[in-house]
Amino acid sequence: MTATLLSVCPHLRESFLAHSYDADSLLGALGDDAHAALGRSEPVPVRVASRALGDLGVLIRMFLLVDDIADKDAASALAPLSVDDAIDASVLERVGPGLVRAAIDIRPLDSGAGTRWVVSDLDGSMRPQVTAADHVLGVGQASLSLLRGTPTTPVDTVLDVGTGCGVQAVHAAGYAGSVTGTDISARSMLLAAATAALNELDVELLKGSWFEPVAGRTFDRIVANPPFVVGLGTVTHSYRDSGIDLDGASRLMIERAASHLVLGGTAVMLASWVHVNGEDWRSRVASWLPDHGVDAWIVQRDVADPALYVGTWMRDESVDSREPAGAAQAEAWLEHFAAADVAGIGFGYVYLRRTDLATDVLAEDLRHAFDDPLGNEAIDYFARLTWLREHEPVDAVFELAPSTALERVYLPGEDGWVVEVVRVHRGNGPNWQHEIDELGATLLAGLSPGGLPLGDLVGLLAAAHGLNEAELLDSATALFIDLHRHGLVRPVGMATTVPEGTGFSATSQDK
Repeated sequence: MTATLLSVCPHLRESFLAHSYDADSLLGALGDDAHAALGRSEPVPVRVASRALGDLGVLIRMFLLVDDIADKDAASALAPLSVDDAIDASVLERVGPGLVRAAIDIRPLDSGAGTRWVVSDLDGSMRPQVTAADHVLGVGQASLSLLRGTPTTPVDTVLDVGTGCGVQAVHAAGYAGSVTGTDISARSMLLAAATAALNELDVELLKGSWFEPVAGRTFDRIVANPPFVVGLGTVTHSYRDSGIDLDGASRLMIERAASHLVLGGTAVMLASWVHVNGEDWRSRVASWLPDHGVDAWIVQRDVADPALYVGTWMRDESVDSREPAGAAQAEAWLEHFAAADVAGIGFGYVYLRRTDLATDVLAEDLRHAFDDPLGNEAIDYFARLTWLREHEPVDAVFELAPSTALERVYLPGEDGWVVEVVRVHRGNGPNWQHEIDELGATLLAGLSPGGLPLGDLVGLLAAAHGLNEAELLDSATALFIDLHRHGLVRPVGMATTVPEGTGFSATSQDK
């Protein structure tokens, strides 16, 4: 019987376990320098370091470098899977007498629940490769960003829309009772099934467009790395092109996701939106949400100008804009942006929670660097929003979050140093910072678990400085709402989500 990709997964898994083809072992065996070179798609340092690693080195050169491998070496590294069966299953391909080469990408990933192996198409980063129209992307920077941005609080059911290679689905299996993945691509269905089988995970995979395969169903969590590229509404590669004009794919996801959530369920997705001249991007994205039933936290991580955006995505599909065909494609794309008055393209995370209340939307920039995974921060954000709905800040006793720090910036003045800026920093999570004044700093200094409610503190501060108490209370309440939304102050006794581990170990692809 001819071997198939799914039928050989148990033997592949046995080989990988026997030779420690896992994320931690790769880092330890290759060393920091060679592992970093692997991340930069520089094969030579990895090839040199792998030569002393026996069968593990063969697996590294086979699946991560796409080197030509002698039959006898491949047979030893893949045993108990035979070379002939690996070729029949399209894991390997014959490239010459006694030589084989990987036909698919299989790489280890540890996103916090131990090593998972992810099966995808070769991306050409180590050996030139034509990117097919139904190319299935592997562990790229976008998928890693979504992994780090996804809450991992336990839930019963997860839906992965546009599952691709299944990387988000296998990650979800670590915190969910059951996982469902959808994708329009038959190729994705095959490789996602192989990813699940290789990891001995039970994932429900349904072929179809967007939410169509799960019509009428609801889930506790939705994750999505959809084809969000902002383009002309055409499809050249299914992993990135939706066939919907401009940012219509992101709009579709944001509009429809909440209807597939249970009450209290959450969604996280990567999305893009255009910045139109004379229009606030926050208003544009907020307009895609209903007036009732959704809490939304929209976080913009980057904004690209049209020329940079087009050039980046053309390089992604290996199109040279110096050639006549590439130049024509780039020109058409830029002209389309110009006709739509597009000044830039934003990119970031969209977090949604289904409620039975009036919709609340916070859309904001988060373009500075931060180290902690953002996922569980979204759960805490929604918890803080719930608290604000149910309580009056003036009646609450607040305390500073342990990570909150006060900073004063001094500049030279006529009589010595003069305070120019006073701000508070949050030293974890998104690393938020807020500029305040000296009265605000004094008010924050008076916070303690056994202290007074905010209203009483403001009354004392107003009396001490001869200020109008009502006006000071209004400004202090607004300040504390902002600081509480961002987790710099919190009501005494309010719990927070246990932080995620920050260590991701992965060998990523370029795209």
